[in-house]
Amino acid sequence: MSIDSVVLSEDQQLELSRIAQSRSLPAGYVFRGRLILMLAEGVSFRTIKQRLGTTAPTISRWKQRFLTSGIDGLDTSHPGQSASVLTPKLRARILSATRKKPKDGSTHWSCRKLAAALGVSKDAVPRVWKEAGLKPHRLERYMASDDPDFEAKAADIIGLYLNPPQHAAVFCVDEKTAIQALDRLDPVLPLSPGRAERHGFEYYRHGTLSLYAALDTATGRVHGKTAARHTSRDFVVFLKEVVALCPPEQQIHIILDNLSAHKTALVREFLEQNPRVRFHFTPTYSSWLNQVELWFAKSSGRSSPAASLPPCPIWPASCDATSTLTQPMLSLSTGSTPTLLTASVVTNSLRHATSSAPATEANLS
Repeated sequence: MSIDSVVLSEDQQLELSRIAQSRSLPAGYVFRGRLILMLAEGVSFRTIKQRLGTTAPTISRWKQRFLTSGIDGLDTSHPGQSASVLTPKLRARILSATRKKPKDGSTHWSCRKLAAALGVSKDAVPRVWKEAGLKPHRLERYMASDDPDFEAKAADIIGLYLNPPQHAAVFCVDEKTAIQALDRLDPVLPLSPGRAERHGFEYYRHGTLSLYAALDTATGRVHGKTAARHTSRDFVVFLKEVVALCPPEQQIHIILDNLSAHKTALVREFLEQNPRVRFHFTPTYSSWLNQVELWFAKSSGRSSPAASLPPCPIWPASCDATSTLTQPMLSLSTGSTPTLLTASVVTNSLRHATSSAPATEANLS
């Protein structure tokens, strides 16, 4: 037997047979398995070339690799260029440069731009960024409250959510302003297989409205009202409606923000006439403490981009938003973000932890 003959062990025979019969392995790997099996059976190069459609140099190369490394030699690997070594000094250099603005006026660095500026590999920069959790292209905004009484006001409001006064009603009140009533001039084309819903660019603007909403934190019910404007007088009218929802003599706590329309002489006069009503103002720049803001956000998220207000002979300056708790309101649009406002859009997140009365509205899925 020649020293270059291919002799297989029992395990190699079984493994190569499995490879040669596989329908899921790469075709090149299966080809090489068949080639070695044929060599082990003593098949000539000429026959192998005809059966497998290959060449003598290819047969010789894989035969030699098998004799040298066994079955592992049949696997192809293309490691390419070895990865550059990221030393602590290089990491610190990349991180330091990332925190500085580019000199060409760009707002942030890209991988290739920073790599070219530092003379390093373009692959080294994203590796360092990933390790450090840096994303120069991302931007987040924040608003810090400058209210000196932030902690006291926040604790007061959170206390109303978690442990409200017994037999008292707690409402979160706010307004959503500048809601545009748009009517699309072109018909909406419904979605179809392979095509998204489409609507025309042009629209007719019927005007703007403001939506007042009062969320009952104990039940999750929302009482709303639309108005042509959001003046202090309109706000007082809405407050009277909220008070009318409660039994006589029941204490009413209202959580609201620091809008100027909430602190006028008309509002102070209303409070004097209704001593059972008490206001709880959120800290400045902290309207996120007002749970009705979540209701506005959830309502906006359920809107359709093709929302359109059908033309009507009379556009009311004010209407009841919650004649029934499951009746959808008008389909409106705020700025470029359409808003479908429904009186039943309430979630468990809008109910405080100690509520014992189950809400009757439908929840957002």
